Amino acid sequence: MKRKLAFAALILVIAAHMKAQVEPSAGDWKTWFISSGKDYPLPPPPALKKEIALVISAQQNADAEAKQQVLYWNAGAPGYRWQEMMNTLWPLDTGRYGALANMLLGTATYDAIVAAWHSKYSYNRPRPFEADKRIQVLIPRPESPAYPCEYSVAAGVAVAIISKYYPSLADSVSRMAQQLMTSRIVAGVAYPSDTRAGFDLGRQIAEKAIAATRDFVNTTAWDGKIPEGPGYWKGKFALLPMAGKNKTVVLRSSSEFRPAPPPDFIKEMEELKNYKQSFRSLSNAFYWANDSWFMDELVKKVFENNLHLNPPRAARIQAVINVGMYDGFIACWDAKYAYWGIRPNQFDTTFQPAIMITPPFPGYPSGHAAIAAVEAELMSYFFPEEKALYWKKARQAAESRFQAGIHFRSDNEAALDLGKKVAEKVIQKINTDGADGPLNKN
Repeated sequence: MKRKLAFAALILVIAAHMKAQVEPSAGDWKTWFISSGKDYPLPPPPALKKEIALVISAQQNADAEAKQQVLYWNAGAPGYRWQEMMNTLWPLDTGRYGALANMLLGTATYDAIVAAWHSKYSYNRPRPFEADKRIQVLIPRPESPAYPCEYSVAAGVAVAIISKYYPSLADSVSRMAQQLMTSRIVAGVAYPSDTRAGFDLGRQIAEKAIAATRDFVNTTAWDGKIPEGPGYWKGKFALLPMAGKNKTVVLRSSSEFRPAPPPDFIKEMEELKNYKQSFRSLSNAFYWANDSWFMDELVKKVFENNLHLNPPRAARIQAVINVGMYDGFIACWDAKYAYWGIRPNQFDTTFQPAIMITPPFPGYPSGHAAIAAVEAELMSYFFPEEKALYWKKARQAAESRFQAGIHFRSDNEAALDLGKKVAEKVIQKINTDGADGPLNKN
């Protein structure tokens, strides 16, 4: 009789678990820097009995701080906390590798999640709270198998990427990853072997991505030559003059969409000098000078659409955005140092920019406008109902550089067109990745 009851209980657990599926075919989606998620299968997970005891013990010994860690690390999709950390690092990075690091965090997290999903639905391991009634679930119930832990996968990626490009943070991110892994066990949603397997998988795939892009950044020393003559940028220090020679991910080359040469800026200089500033125009100039609107908007839309509950879908969106920004940055820098377009206060030395700080690189085309256009077009693909808003914001970002007095209008117009073309090329690529549409959540 006991055997029959135990067997019946097992069937109920399996049946309940089989109903809980999130993107069961995501393990087949195309990846960025690994051949396929199927090429990284995990060995079978260990038996549940011993691990159930470990989860119960972790919950019994969890104090208030441990439970707070559960809430902190469960917020958002698996890559959310790590991407937020990266967003504070790479935009201010004046070295060669900031844009690459951000791109790799997004793509490696996605690739590793795809690989994790292949193993998840190969083994269909029930979550701890499903396997034993003594285990509490301290967060909303994840609707996917336990093995490997997807949050630990993202942690493994983050430790590898951040340690590589920001080595001073290596110890910190390793400690953070350990906190995350412990939090998943305390939450009752992962076994210790789930977290270990996930972390190791994420780190392995991140290291593959780092190796695959080891020659992406051009390390040739700049010769220090700045063209002389009217219309050319004038400065003593040029920031990242070789970045336009970096390899791209989707574009055939950095110059694929290089805009036409800049015009004579005489008329545009007059437009700038005659522009009448207002409180609103100055506010817009200063706002976008230190802005993260699109980054914040992406987080908001992921939550609004409950995509934080769909790790493969959320990781895909973040990866695509990061790739677009990377290729957009490289394409923009290619044009900047192909043309060495002059800045307004260099063209007319009597002109004073509103924000009083002129960036240390050529003006044409505008980096702000190019990246804003990339983000607007890609965000419109994933959230088409907001397309009008996103392009309004992109145009505001572009106009802000004119209002700030550090760009001519043609800098912005060329950049908006460039960014849109880059994004369209990225969209062409992801339309064949097997995910079947921008918001197909199964």
